[in-house]
Amino acid sequence: EYMGTSLMADGTSGSGNAAEVIRTGVLAHDPWLKGSEPALVKRFERYLELVEQIELAEGSLEHFADSYKRYGLHEDRQCSDTAPFGSVVFRDWAPNARAAHLIGEFNDWNRTSHACTRDSFGVWTLTIPNPGRDTRAVALGSRVKVAFTLESGEQIDRFPSWTMRVVEDPERPGLHHSLHWDLSQSAGTYAWKHSRPARPAHLRIYEAHVGISSEEPRVCTYAEFTRNVLPRIQAAGYNAVQLMAIMEHVYYGSFGYQVTSFFAATGRFGPPEDLMALIDEAHGRGLVVLLDAVHSHASKNALDGLNNYDGSDHHLFHAGARGQHPLWDSRLFNYSQWETLRFLLSNCKFWLDVFHFDGFRFDGVTSMLYHHHGVGHSFSGTYDEYFGDATDLDACVYMMLANRLIHALHPENITIAEDVSGMPTLARPVSEGGLGFDYRLAMAVPDMWIKLLKEKTDEQWSMGDLVYALENRRTDERSVGYAESHDQALVGDKTLAFWLMDADMYTNMSVLQPPSDRVQRGIALHKMIRLLTMALGGEAFLCFEGNEFGHPEWLDFPRDGNGWSFHFARRQWGLRDDRLLRYHHLAEFDAAMCALAASPAWHCDERPFVSLKHEDDRVIAFDTRSLVFVFNFHWDKAYVDYRVGVRTPGVYVHALDSDYGVFGGLDRNAHDAEHFSVSEQWHGRPAYIQIYAPARTVVVYKVRE
Repeated sequence: EYMGTSLMADGTSGSGNAAEVIRTGVLAHDPWLKGSEPALVKRFERYLELVEQIELAEGSLEHFADSYKRYGLHEDRQCSDTAPFGSVVFRDWAPNARAAHLIGEFNDWNRTSHACTRDSFGVWTLTIPNPGRDTRAVALGSRVKVAFTLESGEQIDRFPSWTMRVVEDPERPGLHHSLHWDLSQSAGTYAWKHSRPARPAHLRIYEAHVGISSEEPRVCTYAEFTRNVLPRIQAAGYNAVQLMAIMEHVYYGSFGYQVTSFFAATGRFGPPEDLMALIDEAHGRGLVVLLDAVHSHASKNALDGLNNYDGSDHHLFHAGARGQHPLWDSRLFNYSQWETLRFLLSNCKFWLDVFHFDGFRFDGVTSMLYHHHGVGHSFSGTYDEYFGDATDLDACVYMMLANRLIHALHPENITIAEDVSGMPTLARPVSEGGLGFDYRLAMAVPDMWIKLLKEKTDEQWSMGDLVYALENRRTDERSVGYAESHDQALVGDKTLAFWLMDADMYTNMSVLQPPSDRVQRGIALHKMIRLLTMALGGEAFLCFEGNEFGHPEWLDFPRDGNGWSFHFARRQWGLRDDRLLRYHHLAEFDAAMCALAASPAWHCDERPFVSLKHEDDRVIAFDTRSLVFVFNFHWDKAYVDYRVGVRTPGVYVHALDSDYGVFGGLDRNAHDAEHFSVSEQWHGRPAYIQIYAPARTVVVYKVRE
């Protein structure tokens, strides 16, 4: 196997093919890319060159990504004269080390008894024969480390970089241990009951963190999430679960974004088998499961992480200042390095193969795309910003490789990019010259809503600005729209519900008393904001855990600053379940909204036509082939016989009404009302209907069958 340090040199391999791919691919979808054609061709040439090199050296991209089966600590069941009962094999790359020894409970932490041998590429290998037919040389679940000796003579102990099991010491909080966990231990023996669901036509993602999912002030487990939360997600109408904080991170308060062990499912939620059972049960409920993957950076921890792994600052990372993120205090991967590619591509395949994830939400993609990592940079939308010298070509090519691999393994796998820059081609297929993601997060939308609620009164809202912000995305790339995510829930910010209702959420949420003006406004706008975002803000939708029912307060993990309290690191499901509190009104509207999106009437393959943005009336109206949406944002004006343009002539009836009493509304509309279209041009549509639009409501109409 070739294991050189860098294979990203410029070249002309496949240049003619690359130019043709760009011309007939991304350029055909967006002619404005013409000025960036040379940069796009160069990027695709790099990609083709690297694919060719990987296939030459490793056999195939898939075999390259199978390295997780060979690196780290594994059982080898093959018998030989020297290992009649099989053996345990350790393999790792640490070119800066002078010597390497495997140490652990298996040898009473003897630092010299089990020496590894090094090849010319810096890969250390050790084979330990099993002493008996039923006895392993390294017991499963036993503690293990690798001890490196540096050229200076210094000795350092590290968790194996490919370790698959890390647990916290039950008697010494904060101290973690790397354990021997082999794929055959459960991945090869767990009996999967359910096949992977098909990719949903309209993706509705429930973003969840297992640890905060208990109502009690403690860490929730995989098993409890499976038992208690998956049924809620299914009942709420979501068809995908995005699991945060699964990759091992020894600091709980990092929200999972300071990863220390990339191949280990965090042990604080339970054993890996319980995560498998969670995903299996989700599949049985028709839910696809996405992993929140962090390939943009890694924790600076050394003793239990990857930093200074072999005594150098450039193991898997860039050396010097380029390898340090200026804001995140973390290490940055060197995507031009062969072994970094092996590590990260294998990581993708590992989570898909072993745990049956259905895809990834890649975190921090903006940081990967640019040498400046988006820090202190405001993107104006000019194409030079995306394809100039500031772009990290190596990172772009890595993402192309990762997306090719992920979709080759299972064509219906889903990848989502968290990018705030708006880089064109991000969510176009690799075969067209794009980076290959299926969706991008519409990150400007939640910022818009929060800014609006913080800085403007209702009278200052502009209907045109709202529509522009929601529709301001690339027409040839799919987006995940969302009104808020975990970012807005974190301490220091507020959720939409908290911005809308604030302290009244503590005293005025009982249905046994009339709502305060603030609560009545908040409940009405919460429903309108979420439906408007789902219908107009993207081809998919995302909801953070608890936001569907307006979860109060903020999210704050145990830390020194809050006395290590779990009070704000939990979900108060009882608020949603209590029929005497108004939270269930929001939850039931959200479920009805999701049910509508799941119906055949919801055409997610086309953008709605916005026929009305009336500033004085505060009305937004738009339609698809089968549905008509009417939002009246006016705080006190209702409109009788209000004309709304429709595409399809017919008789229209209610499909959804935020003013229904079951949703906390005032029931001002007749649920059985019929609206006959008039075949006359109105606001660019061939017909219109006349409706009643109460203040601060949204009503969705459909053609009667």
